[in-house]
Amino acid sequence: MFSPSSPPAGLLEKAFRYIDLHQNEFVQTLKEWVAVESDSVQPQPRLRRELFRMMTLAADRLRRLGASVDSVDPGVQQLPNGQSLPIPPIILAELGNDPKKPTVCFYGHLDVQPARQEDGWLTDPYTLTEVDGKLYGRGATDNKGPVLAWINAVSTFRSLEEDLPVNIKFVIEGMEEAGSVGLEELVRKEKDQFFSSVDYIVISDNLWLSQRKPALTYGTRGNSYFRVEVRCRDQDFHSGTFGGILSEPMADLVALLGSLVDSSGHILIPGIYDQVAPLTEEERKMYEAIDLDLEEYRKSVQVKRFLFDTKEEILMHLWRYPSLSIHGIEGAFDEPGAKTVIPGQVIGKFSIRLVPHMNTSVVEKQVKQHLEYIFSKRNSSNQMAVSMTLGLQPWIANIKDKQYLAAKRAIKTVFGTEPDMIRDGSTIPIARIFQDTIQKSVMMLPLGTVDDGEHSQNEKINRWNYIEGSKLFAAFFLEMAKLHY
Repeated sequence: MFSPSSPPAGLLEKAFRYIDLHQNEFVQTLKEWVAVESDSVQPQPRLRRELFRMMTLAADRLRRLGASVDSVDPGVQQLPNGQSLPIPPIILAELGNDPKKPTVCFYGHLDVQPARQEDGWLTDPYTLTEVDGKLYGRGATDNKGPVLAWINAVSTFRSLEEDLPVNIKFVIEGMEEAGSVGLEELVRKEKDQFFSSVDYIVISDNLWLSQRKPALTYGTRGNSYFRVEVRCRDQDFHSGTFGGILSEPMADLVALLGSLVDSSGHILIPGIYDQVAPLTEEERKMYEAIDLDLEEYRKSVQVKRFLFDTKEEILMHLWRYPSLSIHGIEGAFDEPGAKTVIPGQVIGKFSIRLVPHMNTSVVEKQVKQHLEYIFSKRNSSNQMAVSMTLGLQPWIANIKDKQYLAAKRAIKTVFGTEPDMIRDGSTIPIARIFQDTIQKSVMMLPLGTVDDGEHSQNEKINRWNYIEGSKLFAAFFLEMAKLHY
């Protein structure tokens, strides 16, 4: 199965030994990257300059590895207040173009969520701090640590003066936390150029399901976000003067929101489950094999009980069934005190997490028909309008693809166990964009553990996960070289 240019025996051991011996250098680089306040969420010129500095650091690091690097300018971001800010460059880099080798493209991002120590961080979020083997800092696990782990794996082969087992491409952006501004357009534009030689795409931007057992992710839910507005007039009313003689917008809205989902989490919109993929016996067995301590999970979430009693039911309702969540009401009185107001207009916000084979346009039609029917039964004199403000499709991969087999073997080599085969209940749009546009296998290969606290205070990555993750990527390169023929 090996080609004539097979990796020499013992190369994996040499690579692992090199990574162990140089782990402090790898941690130091992560410290330098975490120190850059590359916050893309807050549209401030100072933070945007930090983002540009972060992308320059990464481009320079890749060039030192011998990669050809193109920093693509996606243009400017238009802000709601009419101002605009430059979008940081998207890095397209490549190492090797041997037609006998597979080409693996790695996607990652170097922007982060906002973080301030006064918000509950035990340490300065932009100073990587090691405590009991945990590396605390904003971006440590989401996503600077995993991006560097991939670079560490590449640099290991370079430092050992060994040929890379695969051709490597990088797509690294700086706007993921702000909706990946400009990325989808670039992927479509480069489909027949930069991406034309890509065989496999790897994303490492999510987490294991446990603190102990590695995972491979093969699906994510989509998201349809809705707003429903009920309007009587622009001004509010006094409830003493007008209460009892009006169709009140808030009462209409509460009735509408209350018609969407029941107390067991079942969505009440007719037809919503019609497109959900049927559960196969093979899939059911995958849920049974997953390592999840329900009681530990419940305590970590800090709730009294879940809607379901078994591990399998909980995982299925997180990953393979849709869910509907009500997020809030705009225009309502929500301050402390007792204000006797009847809001003149209110907007309810809710979203539906979609699963294969649901479609956003079909869901939009079903939601609108349902709410219009409920509203008509109330015989209200108010006006109602429903709109879908976001529509992101779900993503699912074929776990029989070669790169999933290669990743399983690499995980077994590094961690000594089979991975949990998991999905992610949230939405990672870039996976579906890559799969639809480039028409190649997409895989999510997470490095961090469930308690890493991405987006939260005291975000961290364990030193062990960061270093063993670097080994995992090195082993993955070698396994891909074996399987691609």
